[in-house]
Amino acid sequence: MIAGAVCIPFLPIAQFPELAPPQISVNAFYTGANAQAVESSVTTLLEEAINGVEGMRYMTSTSGNDGSSSINITFELTRPLDLAAVDVQNRVQGVTGRLPDEVKNTGVTINKVATSFVMAAGFYSDGNRYSDEFVSNYIDIYVKDALKRIQGVADVQIFGERKYSMRLWLDPARLAARGLTATDVVSALQQQNVQIASGQVGAEPTAKTQMYQISVRALDG
Repeated sequence: MIAGAVCIPFLPIAQFPELAPPQISVNAFYTGANAQAVESSVTTLLEEAINGVEGMRYMTSTSGNDGSSSINITFELTRPLDLAAVDVQNRVQGVTGRLPDEVKNTGVTINKVATSFVMAAGFYSDGNRYSDEFVSNYIDIYVKDALKRIQGVADVQIFGERKYSMRLWLDPARLAARGLTATDVVSALQQQNVQIASGQVGAEPTAKTQMYQISVRALDG
C-alpha cells in the first residue's frame, strides 16, 4: 500500500482508473410536436430499441414541448465508450424507419457525453451592436466546431441557442374558405424552398471539339 501511494503522483494520466461511468446521448427533434407527441412517437420507440444494450446500467429521457427528444444511456465502467456508441447506433438504426418523417429529415444524433463541464464562457457584443440571434449564429458557425476539434473535448453545448427561422401564423377561417389545411401550406413552402441543380453546358457526352464545361446557376423566380 505504501509503495502504491508513493507511485500515484508519477503515474501517467492515461493509467488512472475511470471514475465516472461512460454515457451516450441520443437526440432527435420532431418539428411542431408537443411533449406528449414526442414521447409517444419518438422517445418511447428509441427507448424500446436501446433498452438492454450490452453494458447498460440505466437510461433517462426527456421530451420537450419544443419537439426535442433526449435520451442519456449510462454504461458500466468496464464498457469501452466507443463500443457502447456503436451498439447504440446499431439499435437506433433498427428503429429509424418507424420514426416520423419530420424526425428522419432532421436526423437522430448520437454523441459521447462528458459527465461534467470543464469550462463555461459567455459571449456578448459591445453596446448591443449585434442581436442575440446573430451572436448565437456566429458561435455556432465559427466557434463551436473549432472548440470541438481540440484534443480531449467531447462536446460543446450552446445554452440558449437561437437560430434564424420564420414562423407563420395561419388563419383557420381563411384556410377553410379556400379548402386548405396546414399540411397544404407546409407542402407549398417546401416546394418553394428547394435548391435545384440547373445542369451544365458542355457536359459529356460531347463532341471532341468541345473544350469547356460550364455549370449553370438558376436565379430564384
